[in-house]
Amino acid sequence: MAVLVGKKAPVFNAPAVVNGGDIKESFSLEQFIGKKYVIFYFYPADFTFVCPTEILAFQEKAEEFAKRDVEVVGCSVDSEFSHWKWLQTELKDGGIKGVKYPLVADQSKSISENYDVLAGEWEYNDEGEADFKGEPRSYRGLFLIDKEGVVRHQVINDMPLGRSVEEALRMVDALQYFEENGEVCPADWHKGDKALSATQEGIASYLSEK
Repeated sequence: MAVLVGKKAPVFNAPAVVNGGDIKESFSLEQFIGKKYVIFYFYPADFTFVCPTEILAFQEKAEEFAKRDVEVVGCSVDSEFSHWKWLQTELKDGGIKGVKYPLVADQSKSISENYDVLAGEWEYNDEGEADFKGEPRSYRGLFLIDKEGVVRHQVINDMPLGRSVEEALRMVDALQYFEENGEVCPADWHKGDKALSATQEGIASYLSEK
């Protein structure tokens, strides 16, 4: 699994459904550089079971992310038409109607490959024919991208393991606190907690007050 932290987030242009129902043929995270932070996350597939719990949880926290100047963007290997249909389906029928943030369509699987979250890979036989080995879906990858387009945090879960939206918010808070104050955030730090200076004296002072 590639470590993208500290590197520029891979660039892509792909179809996406925005605002809960508008299909945009060319969507890119580059539009947010210099303007917003981005939580870019992958999920395995539309019309599944764990995925809607995460997708809806991010929507429920949409205002909290907006307060922090964060754009949330989801992505799976489904088509934009599959995304659209799921977004039009009522929650009682297994849908995700009401989700407004963008869902990117990665049918080519190239975005998942570039972020190294694809649960399989292409192999070629002696005749040069391509065959996909593994499951052609994405693991539950999440990437926090700063305003310069650099990945500052990533976490990858296996498909059965849902993520914590609260933890994504916590990491945004920690990054923004560090950027604004120059102090680093210790274990289990939450907004409002004491941070520390990155010196021996700083850590000694912090631990003595615990």
